[in-house]
Amino acid sequence: MQSEHYRESWGDNLTEENIIEVGHITHFFPKISVAVIELKETLKAGDTIVIKGPTTDFEQKVDSMQIEHKSIPEAEAGQSIGLKVAARVRETDVVYKKF
Repeated sequence: MQSEHYRESWGDNLTEENIIEVGHITHFFPKISVAVIELKETLKAGDTIVIKGPTTDFEQKVDSMQIEHKSIPEAEAGQSIGLKVAARVRETDVVYKKF
């Protein structure tokens, strides 16, 4: 499955100069494909993120995010957000923001 908002990130030359760690996955709801992300940095709707882990490696655009079932345009470090994800994620996965 590939679309303009999701693609496997294999082969990308991701370096420390073009990505920054913004958080990690703390929970995943497979039936609705929503991940809970605990943030270390600010994240905004429209940002492109990369989610990586031992068996996870994909990129997607942040279309919308929620805190306590309310849509928000931006979340800050220390907050936990719900985010619809394009593929299965795991609790050990790390979330990076791409520049």
